[in-house]
Amino acid sequence: MTSYAVFLRGINVGGVTIKMADLRNALAPRPFTGVKTLLASGNVVLTSSLDQAGVKDEFESCLRAAFGYDAWVVVLTAARVAELAAACPYPADDASTHTYMTLTSAPETLDELQAAATAAGGTDLTRLGPEALAWLAPAGGTLDSPFGRISAKPKYKAFTTTRNLRTLVKVRDAAAALEGLQ
Repeated sequence: MTSYAVFLRGINVGGVTIKMADLRNALAPRPFTGVKTLLASGNVVLTSSLDQAGVKDEFESCLRAAFGYDAWVVVLTAARVAELAAACPYPADDASTHTYMTLTSAPETLDELQAAATAAGGTDLTRLGPEALAWLAPAGGTLDSPFGRISAKPKYKAFTTTRNLRTLVKVRDAAAALEGLQ
């Protein structure tokens, strides 16, 4: 069994509302154990004997069947979440900026986003691996930041999701606790 973090894209915003209790109930018959939801923004930790691609396929299938929307998730192993959180060069809390991590299930999409952000300028960003890009946004101006505007384009929504570093640390800690129970 492997522990995973699953990051849902676009729930509890834009008309797609899913209660975390309903999500846990929908996942109950699936090949997942130890399912725990964190916050209402679509962060889940679980264990499964499926590989990473299998967890993604099964999870998206569950969301589509149970909640009737075109669902996308990014799945990372618990170990990878810990590595990414440790590798982030930006502070988790800062009065003037917020640290975000954009995660992807398609590295070529992150390549494109990184190139567009670099060309546009105005965003401090660091590539942490094929599936993650850390970046800074001014406090209160995340959506209006250059990278925020670029990454919000509809063509990226099936492949990316963004979390602030504080959330990623909470997911890391929950996944580590789950690992300890195995």
